[in-house]
Amino acid sequence: MLPLVRARLLDREEALAPAATRERSSPGRTRLEAPDPLRLAFQVDRDRVIHTTAFRRLKHKTQVFVAPDSDHVVTRMTHTIEVQQVARTIARALNLNEDLTEAIALAHDLGHTPFGHAGEEQLARLLPDGFRHNEQSLRIVELLARGGRGLNLMPETRDGILKHSKERVSVAAEGWGTPATLEGQIVKLADSIAYLNHDIDDARRAGLIAEPDLPAEVRRTLGSSSAERIRTLVTDCVKRSLPAAAGGEGGIALSPGVLAATDVLRAFMFERVYLVEGTLRDARRGQRVVAALFAHYRAHPEQIEGWSLPGDPPWRRAADWVSGMTDGFATRRAEALGLAT
Repeated sequence: MLPLVRARLLDREEALAPAATRERSSPGRTRLEAPDPLRLAFQVDRDRVIHTTAFRRLKHKTQVFVAPDSDHVVTRMTHTIEVQQVARTIARALNLNEDLTEAIALAHDLGHTPFGHAGEEQLARLLPDGFRHNEQSLRIVELLARGGRGLNLMPETRDGILKHSKERVSVAAEGWGTPATLEGQIVKLADSIAYLNHDIDDARRAGLIAEPDLPAEVRRTLGSSSAERIRTLVTDCVKRSLPAAAGGEGGIALSPGVLAATDVLRAFMFERVYLVEGTLRDARRGQRVVAALFAHYRAHPEQIEGWSLPGDPPWRRAADWVSGMTDGFATRRAEALGLAT
C-alpha cells in the first residue's frame, strides 16, 4: 500500500510545470537516505526545518523594531510565515514545486541574530570573515542543527537558502547570485514583498509614517493598502513569470513598472523607517549587547552551552552561540554576566 502512496506523489510531482524542480532530477542528499514512504524529499526538508530549535527561536527575534511594546509587531517568525504564504501562492499559481518553495522560505532566516539586522551588522564587524545571516542559515542546516549533524537537506533547498539575500540597491539585485531553481527565485522575491508591506504596517503603528506619506508612484502603481500592494506584486510576478515556468527563457521577475515602484518604496522605507534616529537608537542598544556577549564568550568558550562545534576556534564558537540567541535571552544573559551594555 505505501509504495502506491509514494508512486502517486511522484506522479503528482511529474505533472508540475516543465521548469519545476523534481526529486527525480536532483543529485540528492549528501548523505544517502532511504526514501520516505509518505513524503517526497522536499517535503521532508520542510518538515525538518520546522522541527529545529532555530526555527522556534524566530518567534522571539526582532524583525525591525527592537523590544516593542505592542504585541502586534512583526517578529522574525511571523515574517517567515508571511514569506512562506506569499511564496507558496506564487509557486502554486505557476504550478511549481510548493514543497521546495516552502522549505526554502521557512529556513531562509534561521541564521538571523538577535536584534535584527543591527545584530547582524555588529557581528559582521567583529568576525574575521564578516557575518551574513544567509550564510549562517546555511551553516545551521548543514552543521549546527541536530547537535552538529545538520539536517542533510537537498541541494536545491540549500542553494535557495544561501541565495535568498539581495543587495540594497533593488529587490531584484543579485547579492549571492540567482538561485538555481525557480522556487528559490520565488522565495527571494517573496522575502521583499513580505517585509516591505509588514514593515509599513509596523511603522504606521509606531507613528513613523502614515499611508498618505508613501510616494505617489507607489500608491498609484502598487496600491494604497498592504492587501492591495501584495495582490499587485504577486499577480504581476505570476504574469511576468509564466513563460519561465513553462520552460522558456527568463526567471521569476516583476514587470519593469512594478519593479521600479517597489524599489521606490524600498528607498522610502530606508529613509523614513529603517535609518531614522529612533529605530537606530534601539538598534545600537542591541548591538552593544551582541558585542559584549561575543567578547565574553570568545574569551570564555568553556561557558558556551551548545549550538557550536567544539573543534572550532573561539571566535567561531562565540559567533554561533550569540547569533542563535533570541533578543530576550541575549539581554538576560548579558545582565546575568554583568556585562556593560
